[in-house]
Amino acid sequence: MMWIRHLVIIVTGLSAGLMVAGGMFTALFTVGLLPRFAGKTRTGTHVKTYENAVILGSIFWNEVSLYHIPLPFGIVVTSLFGFFAGIFVGCLALAIAEMLNGIPIFARRINFKRGLGIAVLCLALGKAIGNAIYFWYQ
Repeated sequence: MMWIRHLVIIVTGLSAGLMVAGGMFTALFTVGLLPRFAGKTRTGTHVKTYENAVILGSIFWNEVSLYHIPLPFGIVVTSLFGFFAGIFVGCLALAIAEMLNGIPIFARRINFKRGLGIAVLCLALGKAIGNAIYFWYQ
């Protein structure tokens, strides 16, 4: 009787995880971030490779996070990973904002005509510095 309980827990956990992962990948691919990166770098023939890399990377880092797997990376590799992951998340956030037309609407409402790029850069730098301080001092 106990094995049925464990089986139900396993099936429920896997189902919930697959639903969350499916929703995340759907949102990621809907905004067209990977095709945009491929277009900017003129590597459009490799979009499927990029998509597979995102999926496999997500699965790998989910396992590392879930099971607290220690990785033998030094501070340099970890810093590089954080840097590139931050760039990716920032691009995703900007792609979603662009999709929703949030920034142009905000700029129009406050009559913001020049310096919008600088304002967005300052927001990104502030977020990066805040995260660095948070993770440095825990």
